[in-house]
Amino acid sequence: MYLKTNVDKNPLTGKFFVSLRFQTARPDRQALSNTMEINPKLKAYVEAEILPRYTHFDKAHQLDHITTVIRQSAALAEMLSGQGIEVDRDMVYIIAAYHDLGIVNGRENHHTDSGKILMADPFLKDFFTDGQLVTMKEAVEDHRASSKKAPRSLYGRIVAEADRQIDPRTIVLRTLQFGLKNYPELDKAGHFARAEAHLHEKYGEGGYLKLWFPESENSRKLAELRAMIADRDALLAMMEDIWIHEMPEQAGRDGK
Repeated sequence: MYLKTNVDKNPLTGKFFVSLRFQTARPDRQALSNTMEINPKLKAYVEAEILPRYTHFDKAHQLDHITTVIRQSAALAEMLSGQGIEVDRDMVYIIAAYHDLGIVNGRENHHTDSGKILMADPFLKDFFTDGQLVTMKEAVEDHRASSKKAPRSLYGRIVAEADRQIDPRTIVLRTLQFGLKNYPELDKAGHFARAEAHLHEKYGEGGYLKLWFPESENSRKLAELRAMIADRDALLAMMEDIWIHEMPEQAGRDGK
């Protein structure tokens, strides 16, 4: 088990507060075996050759992120199936598994680089038609949250939605981690201010983040996240907790 800090809302006062909860072990690659029915040869290849690549990327794009996107993509595919809309589960799986591989060349163009990596993989050509490969490449290219254009296919909407991972603590942690890596000159107050501004710009009312399935769990979570961001005391409390407990080296340098 591991300890996870959450921001919760008091139903009587409407105020947000930080709570601690014990949860079961984090998911690993083997936990993906039951997420959806996929070709076992594809799954074996992805687990042996594709997923390990993420262990070398930045903390926001490592294996835990990819496994979450795979699971959430599977859940969206299941939701659509319940609505009578069928999608190819193998395509959904491969799109999710490959969508951030382009990080190997840097973050700026990682969405297009990921599409190129997918198209260049000869192993996939034995399982998908040329048309399916193009659809998967475009879906990978369209997943980025800052894109001003809507995804070109249902598959693009699935991976884009699954990539959102609207969990308040995870989002705040990733925002702070990005700041530490890219703005090392900032002090603690500077990192908190930058993170707060980014959270409002991306997730706040009128922010650029878009969701593609109003009935998904993400829509409810986004509403909760926006309420938390609007409560500055709760937001700063979460940042402080993350800074101390999940960035101990940084907190130590600050003398806290």
